[in-house]
Amino acid sequence: MKNQQLINKVYIALVVIISLGLLASMHPSLSPYFSWINPPVSLFLGLVFALVCGEAYPSFNKKSSKKLLQWSVIGLGFGMNVHESLRSGAEGMTFTIVSVVGTLSIGFVIGYYVLRVKKRTSYLISAGTAICGGSAIAAVGPVIQANEEEMSVSLGTIFILNAIALFIFPHIGHWLHMSQTEFGTWAAIAIHDTSSVVGAGAAYGEKALQVATTIKLTRALWIIPVALVTSFLFRSGGRRISIPWFIFYFVLAVILNTYLLGGFQEYTHWIALLAKKSLTLTLFFIGASLHITVLKKVGVRPLLQGVLLWIIISVSSLAAIMYL
Repeated sequence: MKNQQLINKVYIALVVIISLGLLASMHPSLSPYFSWINPPVSLFLGLVFALVCGEAYPSFNKKSSKKLLQWSVIGLGFGMNVHESLRSGAEGMTFTIVSVVGTLSIGFVIGYYVLRVKKRTSYLISAGTAICGGSAIAAVGPVIQANEEEMSVSLGTIFILNAIALFIFPHIGHWLHMSQTEFGTWAAIAIHDTSSVVGAGAAYGEKALQVATTIKLTRALWIIPVALVTSFLFRSGGRRISIPWFIFYFVLAVILNTYLLGGFQEYTHWIALLAKKSLTLTLFFIGASLHITVLKKVGVRPLLQGVLLWIIISVSSLAAIMYL
C-alpha cells in the first residue's frame, strides 16, 4: 500500500472499529460479541497495520498514545482502594529497589562493555528496561544529551520487546499457574512500558491489573532519582527532568475513590471501566507506531542488549516471586 490516502483511510477505519467495539462492549448484553477486542488483539492490529501499510498521521498517533495512556491510568485509580494499593505496593517495593539498581548496572555492562553499543544508547535501553520504558527514556534522554538517533534506537528496542511481552507473559503466567498477585508483581517488574504492563495485567485478571498498575507506577517514580544521579554521572547538571505528573493524579484518584466517593461507586465503576477500554485503544496507537523504518533503525546489537537484559530481569524476578 503506497497510496497515503488509502493508508490513512484504513487507519481511520481501524480506529473507528476498535473504538465503537470497545464502547459497545461496555454494555452487558453486547459484551460477549466484542470480547475479542482486548489489549493483545489491539496491539496486534496496530503492529500489522504499521508493518503492512506504514505510517499514518504520525504526530496524532504519538500524541494520542501518550495522552490516552496517562488519562487511562488516572481513570483506573477510580477503581482502586488506598489500603489494597498500599499493600500491593509494599509487597513489590523490595523487588523494585533491587531490580531498578541491578537492571541499570547489568544492562550498561552488557550493552557498553560487552556488546559495544554506544554509551548513551546502552544507558537509555538500560534505563527504559529498569524503570518504565519509553517514559524513562524520554526523561533521561535530555539529561545525557542523547541525539535523535540514540533516542529512536532505544525507544524502538523497548517498544519491540513490549509488544512481545504483552502477547507471551499472560500465557506464561497461566502455564505456571501464577496467582493474580504473583503475575501482577512479575509483569510490573519484567515488562518495560506502563501501557504493556497494564495491558498484560488486564488480560490476566482484575487483581493482577491492580497489583501491576500500583507497583509499576511506584516504580516509575524512580525516574526522578535516576535522572538526578544520571546528570551527575554524565556531568550534565542543570538539564530539565521530565516528571511523570500523571502518576500523582492517579494517586489522587485512588484517594478520592476510597475516602470521598464511597457513595458513588456506580459512577466510579464506569470511569474505571472506560479507562480500561481506552487503554486497549492506546495499545493500537502504540502498535501502529512500530513501522518498518523504526525496526530498521534499531540494529542487531542494541536489540540483543535489550533481549539479554529482558531475559535476565524476567527470569530472575520470576524465580524470586515463585520460590522465595
